[in-house]
Amino acid sequence: MQNDILYRLVLASASPARRALLKSAGIDAETLVSGVDESVVDADDAYTLSLALARMKARTVAARLEADPAVLVLGCDSVLAFEGQILGKPKNAAEAAERWRAMRGRSGVLHTGHHLTELVSGRQAEEVGTTVVHFADISDEEIDAYVRTKEPLNVAGAFTIDGRGAAFVERVEGDPSNVIGLSLPLLRQLLAEFGVRITELWRRR
Repeated sequence: MQNDILYRLVLASASPARRALLKSAGIDAETLVSGVDESVVDADDAYTLSLALARMKARTVAARLEADPAVLVLGCDSVLAFEGQILGKPKNAAEAAERWRAMRGRSGVLHTGHHLTELVSGRQAEEVGTTVVHFADISDEEIDAYVRTKEPLNVAGAFTIDGRGAAFVERVEGDPSNVIGLSLPLLRQLLAEFGVRITELWRRR
């Protein structure tokens, strides 16, 4: 039996890719950028960092909203673990190109932290999605051309699989949507912890 509450999902993220992913899955999420200073979070590994940042974003946005039992706030953050390094967004084009020269022909592990908060009750659920990414052995010319598009400057690990960068990822092991920045299967599991079906967030028109 479907819940009578018309749930609203607020995405604590500026990522157009996450919003587009939700929309393609039938969910019209509202977005509210947390504006948190990510540099204040210190962690020894990408898994822990991704979850800590997701939690901070969700809680920051939740604190700004008026109490509403229908509102669920989702924070997400992606970090790439590559050969002992923690790689978020590159600082500039030179760093993006340097990363790709190191990553090509190799593999990394993309961790995306998810933190879900129910606004009124304060209940929280969180988990990290993990996907192994195998990069193609691309040429210097391809790297330079890709960096010139500026696409890799705006994403964790300096790559995407829902844009031009998809041609440079040979395969992934795990959930592809997690690499885009939000694991839909994981979101379904977190919602279930609150007794909410993901179908209750689908647009009803």
